[in-house]
Amino acid sequence: MKITSTAVSLTVDDVAASAGFLATHFGFQEAAAADGFASLVRDDAANVVYLRRGTEVLPEGFRDQHASGIIVAFTVENLFAEYERLRAEGVAITMELREEPWGERLFQVTDPNGVVIQLVDWVAPAGQ
Repeated sequence: MKITSTAVSLTVDDVAASAGFLATHFGFQEAAAADGFASLVRDDAANVVYLRRGTEVLPEGFRDQHASGIIVAFTVENLFAEYERLRAEGVAITMELREEPWGERLFQVTDPNGVVIQLVDWVAPAGQ
């Protein structure tokens, strides 16, 4: 098997709101769109697809579920600069900067549909 690309697909109520948030604040570009669907791309990240809840392409038991319990995480080179940039753009930080004992440094924002987006970088765990 040869994988040629990767995408995460999220079910939301307002596709345009989530797509606009990712484009405006994270530099994604719309590759394709239709009623209830948007596919966003960046050269350096997995594609992100938004589907409106109730869309028939979703399995019947999942059509009305909202993306929840999911974190879309992007590893970035300068976490502190991204934190300051997003704050300056007026994006609400929903989890402040923190460092976990296993070496993950992160913060989170939440898009208009409640999708959690986490920016992260990695440092040596304490004691190593």
